[in-house]
Amino acid sequence: MAASELYSKYARVWLPDAAEVWKSAELIKDYTPGDLTLTLQLDDGTEVEYKIDPKTNNLPPLRNPNILVGENDLTALSYLHEPAVLHNLKVRFVDSRLIYTYCGIVLVAINPYESLPIYEADIISAYSGQNMGDMDPHIFAVAEEAYKQMARDERNQSIIVSGESGAGKTVSAKYAMRYFATVSCSSGEANVEERVLASSPIMEALGNAKTTRNDNSSRFGKYIEIGFDKKHCIIGANVRTYLLEKSRVVFQAHGERNYHIFYQLCASSHLPEFKTFKLGCADDFHYTNQGQSPIIDGVDDAKELCNTRKAFLLLGIGETDQMSIYQILAAILHLSNVEVKDQSADRCSISPDNIHLNVFCELMGVPCEEMAHWLCHRKLKTTTETYVKSVSKINAVNGRDALAKHIYARLFSRIVDNINVALKSAAKQHSFIGVLDIYGYVIILRFLVFPFIYRSLQHVFKLEQDEYMKEGIPWTLIDFYDNQPCINLIEAKLGVLDLLDEECKMPKGSDDSWAQKMYNTLLKQNAHFDKPRMSNRAFIIHHFADKVEYQCEGFLEKNKDTVNEEQINVLKNSKFDLLLKLFEDDEKAPSSTNKRTSVTGRAGQAQRDSKKTVGLQFRQSLHLLMDTLNATTPHYVRCVKPNDDKASFTLDPVRAMQQLRACGVLETIRISAAGFPSRWTYQEFFSRYRVLMKQKDVLHDRKQTCKNLLGKLIEDQDKYQFGKNKIFFRAGQVAYLEKLRSDKLRMACVRIQKTIRCWLARKKYLRMRESAITIQRHTFNNSRILPCCSCIYLTCLFFLVSYVKFLRWTRAAVVIQRNVRKWATRRHYQQQRSAAITIQCFLRAYMAKQQYHKAVVIQKWMRGCLARQHYRRTVAAIILLQSCVRRMRAKKDLKKLKVEARSVEHFKKLNFGMENKIMQLQHKINEQHKENRELSERLNAVEKTFSVEREKQSREIQNLRRSEQEARAKAETVPSLLQQLTFLQHELENTRREKDDLEEQTKVYKEQTQQVVEELNMKNSLLNSEKDELNKVILEQAQQLTDIKTNDSNTKQIERSLAEERSRYQSLLSEHLHLEERHRDLKEEMDQNTVRNASDETQATVDLPVLLKLQRRVKELEQDKQSLWQQLDTKEEAQQEKAKRQELQSENKKLKQDLDELRKSLTSEDSEMMPPAPGSMPYNILLDQLSSSNEELEMRKEEVLLLRSHMVRQEALKHKLSVKFSLSILRSTDIHTLNEDGELWLAYEGLKETNRVLECQMQEQERVYSEKYRKLLEDVNKLKDEKEKQQKMLAQSLLLSEDARIEASLKHEITRLTNENLELMEQQEKQDKSMRKLKKQLKFYIKTVEDFEGMAFNPSLTSAPLRAVNITRKEKEYKGMLEYRQGDVSRLLKSVVTELKPRGVAVSFVPGLPAYIIFMCLRYADNVNDDQRVSALLNSTITTVKGVIKRKGNDFEVVSFWLANTCRLMHCLKQYSGDEIVMKQNTPKQNEHCLTNFELSEYQQVLGDLAIQIYRQLIKCMEDMLQPLIVASMLEHESIQGVLGSKPTGLRKRSTSYPEEGVTVEVLLQRISQFHTTMSQHGIDPDLIKQVVKQQFYNICAVTLNHLLLRKDMCSWSKGLQIRYNVWQLEEWLMERDLIDCGAKETLEPLIQAAQLLQIKKKTEADAQAICSMCTALTTAQIVKVLTLYTPVIEFEERVPTTFIATLLKDRVESTTLMMDAKKIFSITFIFTPSSVALETIQIPASLNLGFLTRI
Repeated sequence: MAASELYSKYARVWLPDAAEVWKSAELIKDYTPGDLTLTLQLDDGTEVEYKIDPKTNNLPPLRNPNILVGENDLTALSYLHEPAVLHNLKVRFVDSRLIYTYCGIVLVAINPYESLPIYEADIISAYSGQNMGDMDPHIFAVAEEAYKQMARDERNQSIIVSGESGAGKTVSAKYAMRYFATVSCSSGEANVEERVLASSPIMEALGNAKTTRNDNSSRFGKYIEIGFDKKHCIIGANVRTYLLEKSRVVFQAHGERNYHIFYQLCASSHLPEFKTFKLGCADDFHYTNQGQSPIIDGVDDAKELCNTRKAFLLLGIGETDQMSIYQILAAILHLSNVEVKDQSADRCSISPDNIHLNVFCELMGVPCEEMAHWLCHRKLKTTTETYVKSVSKINAVNGRDALAKHIYARLFSRIVDNINVALKSAAKQHSFIGVLDIYGYVIILRFLVFPFIYRSLQHVFKLEQDEYMKEGIPWTLIDFYDNQPCINLIEAKLGVLDLLDEECKMPKGSDDSWAQKMYNTLLKQNAHFDKPRMSNRAFIIHHFADKVEYQCEGFLEKNKDTVNEEQINVLKNSKFDLLLKLFEDDEKAPSSTNKRTSVTGRAGQAQRDSKKTVGLQFRQSLHLLMDTLNATTPHYVRCVKPNDDKASFTLDPVRAMQQLRACGVLETIRISAAGFPSRWTYQEFFSRYRVLMKQKDVLHDRKQTCKNLLGKLIEDQDKYQFGKNKIFFRAGQVAYLEKLRSDKLRMACVRIQKTIRCWLARKKYLRMRESAITIQRHTFNNSRILPCCSCIYLTCLFFLVSYVKFLRWTRAAVVIQRNVRKWATRRHYQQQRSAAITIQCFLRAYMAKQQYHKAVVIQKWMRGCLARQHYRRTVAAIILLQSCVRRMRAKKDLKKLKVEARSVEHFKKLNFGMENKIMQLQHKINEQHKENRELSERLNAVEKTFSVEREKQSREIQNLRRSEQEARAKAETVPSLLQQLTFLQHELENTRREKDDLEEQTKVYKEQTQQVVEELNMKNSLLNSEKDELNKVILEQAQQLTDIKTNDSNTKQIERSLAEERSRYQSLLSEHLHLEERHRDLKEEMDQNTVRNASDETQATVDLPVLLKLQRRVKELEQDKQSLWQQLDTKEEAQQEKAKRQELQSENKKLKQDLDELRKSLTSEDSEMMPPAPGSMPYNILLDQLSSSNEELEMRKEEVLLLRSHMVRQEALKHKLSVKFSLSILRSTDIHTLNEDGELWLAYEGLKETNRVLECQMQEQERVYSEKYRKLLEDVNKLKDEKEKQQKMLAQSLLLSEDARIEASLKHEITRLTNENLELMEQQEKQDKSMRKLKKQLKFYIKTVEDFEGMAFNPSLTSAPLRAVNITRKEKEYKGMLEYRQGDVSRLLKSVVTELKPRGVAVSFVPGLPAYIIFMCLRYADNVNDDQRVSALLNSTITTVKGVIKRKGNDFEVVSFWLANTCRLMHCLKQYSGDEIVMKQNTPKQNEHCLTNFELSEYQQVLGDLAIQIYRQLIKCMEDMLQPLIVASMLEHESIQGVLGSKPTGLRKRSTSYPEEGVTVEVLLQRISQFHTTMSQHGIDPDLIKQVVKQQFYNICAVTLNHLLLRKDMCSWSKGLQIRYNVWQLEEWLMERDLIDCGAKETLEPLIQAAQLLQIKKKTEADAQAICSMCTALTTAQIVKVLTLYTPVIEFEERVPTTFIATLLKDRVESTTLMMDAKKIFSITFIFTPSSVALETIQIPASLNLGFLTRI
């Protein structure tokens, strides 16, 4: 197409600008070829002329259409150039507040300088599993792409994060690692993800610092490898660091800080564990106060140290190791305050009394004198001798700083090694993902990073060519810029780094000599090297992005990285373990070099040569890094710093453009622009540009249709290419097609408007015509005089006059309105003019005053200057006069001295030679003075050391004397303590005696009090019963009153709280079940591991967590023990009841046998074998005999009772009374009379029996007393043992120190308390056993008493006459039970649960058949009163169902089937439980089938928990099946083709969420209908089905809305229309199935409001109020997100202005919740639904193989 077509009137272009880089302008008139200027109008209305060079024809770059601005991918822009890229980034960053943008395969991230809520867990779950082009650009999308490619391609991945300092590299790398830790699960080891994330705060504390550009700038490079196993779970990590900025330890620029860890230590110096470090405020130390900015806004350093310590603990670095690290860091701070005093130009010294030096040496464990000496001296080695030379103050300070840097660097490396050890896993690593944080962490050596980063960018440039090759289109390779010559300039032989290393080896090497070498060697040979014009200490390198100038100052010193070896040797002799470990590598390296150089004898030179420079180390590590990156699939993140002021969401175009050029983004754009940047699939192109076709041009073959259309629209075939699946366009072609499309739509709009206006005018005309005809008709009907023509004439005349009058009135009204408006406008103008004149008057007066004031100031300063000048002149004149006078006086004195000199010249001749001798003597005297001074200094030093030693010895002597005095005092107190001990022993014996007396008194008192208490308890129970009754009545009345008043509010609150508690309980239950499964799996793994590693086990040390776990286990065992005791009691009671039942059955059998014998005897008396008839003689005789025998039996019973009571009384009498009574009887009566009927013998027997009873009682009392005596003896022995132990402990404690004495007493007290605790537990167990026995006996006696009472109150048998009855056998009736043997439970569950196929059962048999079968077996176990069968059957059923759900949890039919059966079994337990409320809903036959022996409400709860678990698994299964369909059907599918056309995409092509084509809402509804049908067939309760549907509709709403909030291409007016249509289809589905009242419609409200928000008008304040009142279900963050993402698909739409969003936020409460919780599950309630199925009618099908069951 010609340029005149593109550069036409109203076309928008970009003009270069110094401040904004590029400025937008619009053409005022068309451009024709040959014009030398373009007439343009800027956005502010100014007109400019743009000159065109006729040779180059350099037209300004065109601007993209508005609908292409703000694209997710920069390569999707039609015009690809610098201004388009910069403007797109500015629109996204400033207007839409989006910090991420794709540039092909590169993610561009702009630092917002503000915390954003886009990194939460719900965002991670939203990006998990999504393709990279499906969602908006995000660091999570790049991480997901790397994770997915690692899992799919089985290849290692790497994420390269680059950018300037302050661009946000560290944060991006941290969030990428967080994503990996969240989406993957740990394998084998626990908390691997937490340990990987815990390394970040440690590395940030030790390696990050505040700079002028960034508050948390990473001052080192790092490459973190996150290892994964075959299941793609994190198993470990490894950290590699590069070139720590050690100079920051000793120097910080203004406004910067040292590393964070120093400030964290200073902020926590008040803690007791840090008191020994003697730290203070950060301003007190030289290494932390140079930047004068010790505080970062919003950062609490003390809190950050707590996080750092927690991270250390999580990585296995204990408190002792941490304190060692902090000790070294504190020593570095004290080293910074060591003051070096200057003695001469080349001598310095450090005072031995320097506090900070003493603290440093104390913390490091080194001698203070040696460290002070080597800080001020250095050792020089030659081939023959070694010299110790003092250094100047500057060199000493530099040596001190070098030592601090060296220690910190070694400590940093050591901590990194410890982190790697903690993150290393024993499992085998299958693959890894590396995260590289590089480029910008070092200022001086930054030039090293440019070429190596560009080396990896070549991969970016080649990927696009591979895309063209894949599509099979003709393509010429792009000749992109090769940076290899620049790389060779830096790293090749005789390159920059090689010359730098060579200069470092020279004895007198300097930065200037290195610069001259580079000028001489590289300036003429390499075109990439250049020299600045105005400097001889700098050089320029031409990188691929731009020229970079480097200053040579400081390069040699930083490259050498030297430190005084003697200082290191002093540290190596330390007693500090961690310090020795830091320098272990130094001891290994010299030994190896000495061995190699022992032959030549030049060890020192070899050692110097073997030491690596910083540049060499960095090159080697970077080469290793490049080898690692080349073996992985790279993913690129380019971080951009928007401004230097750290202002949030503010973009500086100049700084942004510099970084885009430097990091290769614009080079990527250039490569894309050289090819085919825009690409469409054939279907997308057809949908978008269907408007440009005619009906006859549309063919069935979409590919051929697109070819025909492009052949007509674009004549130049080189502007586009047809691939296998896509159409590729050159730059600018999509903009041209969009222009044609907009012109076509505009013409269509004009035609539609024309037609509508024509229709409206015609409609108005027809209405007026009809009105005229109506008036005429009425006029014709009323006139009878005038003829027809006159009537018509008069009518027309009337209408004409009326119309003329109307026109006059209208014109008069217009004139009046015009004049009135003119008057009002003129009056308003006059008011404004007068106001403006007044304002100008005051303003000019104010400005005049200001100007006059400035003149006064100038005069003041000028007069002051003149006065000072006059003063200086007068002073100079005075000084001149003084000098003249002094000169005259000096001349006079000189003349006098000359005269005197002439007089003494002969004396000088006589004493010639004496001056030389005097000079020699003076020189000797000076040398002796120097020696004396040195000796005096040494003497002073020795005296000071001696004085210090004397003070130390005197302190020790004083301490020894004090300890001796204390020992003597303690020895003097020993006899008094012994006396106290004897006195205490006597008191102990007295207390024992008193204790015995008190025990006897307490026994008597207990007996008395027991009687009183029993009486009082009786009275109290009666009073309490009366009180309880009255209280019940009062409470019932009060409760009725309160219930009437607060019934509605209470019910609502109760329902809410119940729902919340239910949801919490169900979530906790699901977590508990998940943990149980996890525990089971871990237990199996532990069992396997213990079997494997049984030989390698060592004795583990008991620590606090193990003790806590053991205590918890003990508590659990005690609870289990109590529960087992309860079960044992219930079993024993059941056994007693069973034995009693058996006794009753045996008695019943005996009675039946007696009755049968009686009947036989009765029938045998009669010859006819018939029982006697009632009323006959035999019958009456038998009745008389029976009554007499009953009376005799009653008499015998009374006699037995009397005899038993008499025997009890006899046993109660004493032996003397019985003997006296027997003797008196013998004396008073005759022996024969007494011995009548054996009475004497009976009395003798009774006497013997009473003797036996008394003897037993005496033996029992003796046994009790002996037992008490034995217990008292044991107590005495224990007290003796305790006394002996206390005596021993007292004697030992007197010999111990105070701390050891306290520790020993604590140990003794602990052992004593534990022994007492054990004894009390034993006593408690014995008492519990005795209580159980007594309770059992009491229950048995109570039952026997009740049985006797029941027998006593039974009515006597009626004496009704008997008659002959014919007994007939009834037909067999089933009782709804299934008999099974004890060992058939496993067979039953295998047939009914494990091997059962739900589909066949659901279609053929009764719904819930397995539940009915299990319950019928349960009824049999209840009928036979076998509790073991009941518990075994229910527990086995629950376990088996759990196993089935665990194995087949992804099968919807299986989960739905067992949810239905579990609920049915739970309902059966409640329906047949015998509850009165439930029995009212049953039939009489069902009430007969209720359980009789067991109460199974607890199992109802267990089955309810199981049902909740199955329900949650059902929801998860349904979500997994619906998840791929939701986005494709609700968002991506377009039912109205052409109108809802998509926009062009770039390299990040959005893939469909579902692999199949044509996923519509109908497909989604079909799947939901299948779920509904399956659940209905399985017999799930309707209420439960409603809850499932509500949950699924909520899931649909949450997933759809979350994707809408994260996809900019979906936020448009047309998409809102499509969403509302899809929601309407969902509502229609609910109406068809009568589910509209289940609450599912309400869950769709947020999605409906979001769709309405996309369609509503968004301009005025009224619109903002309407949005606030409409969007009640959306949060503020969601509304703002939708409005900022709103993107016009066609040019007639407009973006939402930021001012409208600001007005919207004023009237609405802020809420930071952005995403809906897609994993939320509503609380489930199982409503009881009784079954109408009769158990006796259930038939067991033969296909279930249940022949071992028998119906009863």
